[in-house]
Amino acid sequence: MSGGLDGDPIADVARVRALLVAAARRGEALSYSGLLERLGHRFTRPRMRVLCRTLDAIDEAGAATGEPELAVLVVRESDALPGQGWWVGGRPMREGYEGPWTGPEALRFVQGLQERAFRFWSRRPSG
Repeated sequence: MSGGLDGDPIADVARVRALLVAAARRGEALSYSGLLERLGHRFTRPRMRVLCRTLDAIDEAGAATGEPELAVLVVRESDALPGQGWWVGGRPMREGYEGPWTGPEALRFVQGLQERAFRFWSRRPSG
């Protein structure tokens, strides 16, 4: 998946990771549709599913080297929270979170993970 599935930038782990690292350095989250747009696509459910597989691959590789997750930076425009796949993928439970997937408690949890990524990447040299 690292080179992209049939050249599709959505499946290009290195390209998507670079966009997420840049967002983390800026201290900002990206919407699913905004990230897809940066990759040259409009939002569709099938494209979002491919993107989610790419995000999983990015976080799996990052965890192996001690990096905080980046998938938490990709959120719905409606409530600034990751989608259902992120919640059921086990990430929240690994962090000890057992609360709701929506609402203020979920948002506080997600923002804490986002802040972890923002701090980590703001301290790393670019390049």
